[in-house]
Amino acid sequence: MIEPFKVQVRFSDLDVLGHVNNSVYLTYFESARVYYFQQLLDTSWDWETDSVVLVKNEVEYIRPIFLHDVPEVEVSTVHVGSKSFTFAYHIRVNDVLCSKGSSTLVAFDAKSHSTVLIKPEMLEVLEKLKRKPM
Repeated sequence: MIEPFKVQVRFSDLDVLGHVNNSVYLTYFESARVYYFQQLLDTSWDWETDSVVLVKNEVEYIRPIFLHDVPEVEVSTVHVGSKSFTFAYHIRVNDVLCSKGSSTLVAFDAKSHSTVLIKPEMLEVLEKLKRKPM
């Protein structure tokens, strides 16, 4: 099991009301994705030929996050197709759900600028991140 990604809220993340601005949540999702990929993929992974591109984001804001909070982001796989997959995100502060969302990504070859089938090694990683039924 991977520990959730811990976010350090920056002063520049805040809006005039003193809570994390809505647009910053997407950065938290992205940072968590990178963290999880680093934990699960070999460092020799070739992101040029075996890359992903983001095609859709959704965010639901439940409770505000403030400067001195320590948000933790959990990432799980909720859908896998032949070329695309969807991650779900849950952001909690002290075990209280503050936000949830999702991102759909497509396997992509940056050299040929085309979508590709998801590699078996990536499928294995995505399977490890599937949320277990409760």
